Amino acid sequence: MSELQQVETHFQVIATPATPFEFRSGKTLDHVTIAYETYGTLNREKSNAILLFHAFSGSQHAAGHNPEVEGNAFWTQECTSGWWELFIGPGKALDTEKYFVICANYLGGCYGSTGPSTINPETQKPYGSTFPRVAVSDIARSQTLLLDALGISQLLAVVGPSTGGLCAINFATSFPERVRVVIPIATGVRTTVLNRIILLEQILAIENDPKFQSGEYYETGAPETGLGLARMISHKTFVHLNAIERRASKDVVQPEDRFSWYRAHDHVESYMLHQGKKFTDRFDANTYLRICEMWSRHDPVSEGDAVDPVDLLSRSHEAEHQYLVFSIDEDYCFYPEEQAALVRQLKAAKVSHLYLTVHSDKGHDSFLLEPDLYTPHIQAVLQGGS
Repeated sequence: MSELQQVETHFQVIATPATPFEFRSGKTLDHVTIAYETYGTLNREKSNAILLFHAFSGSQHAAGHNPEVEGNAFWTQECTSGWWELFIGPGKALDTEKYFVICANYLGGCYGSTGPSTINPETQKPYGSTFPRVAVSDIARSQTLLLDALGISQLLAVVGPSTGGLCAINFATSFPERVRVVIPIATGVRTTVLNRIILLEQILAIENDPKFQSGEYYETGAPETGLGLARMISHKTFVHLNAIERRASKDVVQPEDRFSWYRAHDHVESYMLHQGKKFTDRFDANTYLRICEMWSRHDPVSEGDAVDPVDLLSRSHEAEHQYLVFSIDEDYCFYPEEQAALVRQLKAAKVSHLYLTVHSDKGHDSFLLEPDLYTPHIQAVLQGGS
C-alpha cells in the first residue's frame, strides 16, 4: 500500500434499542457503533480476512493516509498516518494483494467507536462518567458483531500487538471456531503486579487533576495536566530508555501553557513534557481510564469463563489453531517472561505454536518500527494457515 493512498473510516452499528450490547459488567447500551477501516479485497469465499487489534492508544487507522474522521475532535495531524503502515500493503507482513485486513477502534475508544466522549442520544450530552467499564472480552465480542455485519464467519488470522494481543487471545479462546491463526505480539497472559502499579499511577494522575471533575469535563475543559502526566508515566515503558535519549532534541523547550511550575532543565525532560503535551490533543481522558482499567483487571481465565489456563487454551487445541508468539528481548512494558508464560501454557494445552524472540534496542516500540524482524515469520505462518 502506497504511503499516499487515502483511506477512510467506516462505521457499523452493532447495537440498537432492539438489540442492546451487554458489557461483561452487566451494563447495557442501546446505541453502539464501531469505527473501522479495511485494506485489500475480501475474496469470494470470504476466507482471507485478518482482524487486527490496535494497541493501547492506537486507532482503526492502521495503514495509508486518513486526513480526517468526520466530527472527531481528537483526530490530529499525528493520527493521519497509519500506525502499522510498515506492516500492511503489497508484499508486506499483512499482504493486501492476498489478504483483507480489518482494524477497528476499541469499544470505549475516542476515534469513532462509541465511547465516553460520544453523545448519548437520550441526554444529548457525552456519556462521560456514565459510560460502562470495558473488559477485553467486551472489545473482542464487539468486533465479532462487526464481522457478522461484514458477512465473515471465520478469519484466516487474528493479530494483536501489546494490549491488542490480549484482545487477540481472548477472541481466539472465546470464539475458537472463528479463526485459524493467532499472532500475539509483545503481549502477555495475565496483567503483572508491576503493570497494575504503573496503570494505577496513570489512573490517579488523571483523577487527581482538578479539571477531571469525575469525568464530566467536556463542557469545562479536559484534564490536560493529568492526562499528560499519565502519558509520560506510560511512555517510559513503551520506548527503550536509550532510545528516549537518542530521540530527545538537544534543545530544552518548556511548554509555557502547561506544566508551568517546573522548569525543564535538560533535553530528556523537555522531550517527555512534549510527549505528554501532544498526547492530550489527540486522546480522551475517560477513554484512557477505561483502557487502563481494562488492562489492569484483565484475567484471561476469568474473562474466558474457563477453569484454568490449560482449560482456556485447550479450545485452541481443539480448533487446531496455529499460534505465532513474538517476544522482544528489551521490552519493559510486556516483559519477555510474560510471553514465555503464554508459551508454557500453550505447550501444556498441546496447542501448535511457534515462539520467536526479537532482538531490538527499541524496546516495546519495536513492533511499530522494525518490520524486517517480523515480516518473514508472519508471512510464512499466514501462508501455512491459508
